[in-house]
Amino acid sequence: MYSLTVRDHIMIAHSFQGAIFGPAQRLHGATYVVDVCFQRAELDADGLVVDIGLASETLKTLLADLNFRNLDDELAFRGQNTTTEFMARVVFDRMAGAIRSGRLGAGGQGLQRLKVTLHESHIAWASYEGAL
Repeated sequence: MYSLTVRDHIMIAHSFQGAIFGPAQRLHGATYVVDVCFQRAELDADGLVVDIGLASETLKTLLADLNFRNLDDELAFRGQNTTTEFMARVVFDRMAGAIRSGRLGAGGQGLQRLKVTLHESHIAWASYEGAL
């Protein structure tokens, strides 16, 4: 399986509900380094997994809707603990939608798997991975 990964970052604020979260129940910030790994069994006709420029541009555009936001104020996340794990799935779903709509060009149509990793710090991160 071939893979190509692009990286960007976002800065968000949020709080969690539930005693398990301790002090994170209070409003706090996070800076996520976001890796998106595109995978396919065979390279496309140009010898690529996917166009790295289109992949990077698409990721930046998708993350712009989350960047510098208090996720507690976003209607889409109302009543949801926006954990690192949860947000990895959000980015996955948005990127999968972009791939389906053709935003990664013709080469994007041959992608088979996608993995999104949000690095919360240098010692902790979470991912969501699945078939396209």
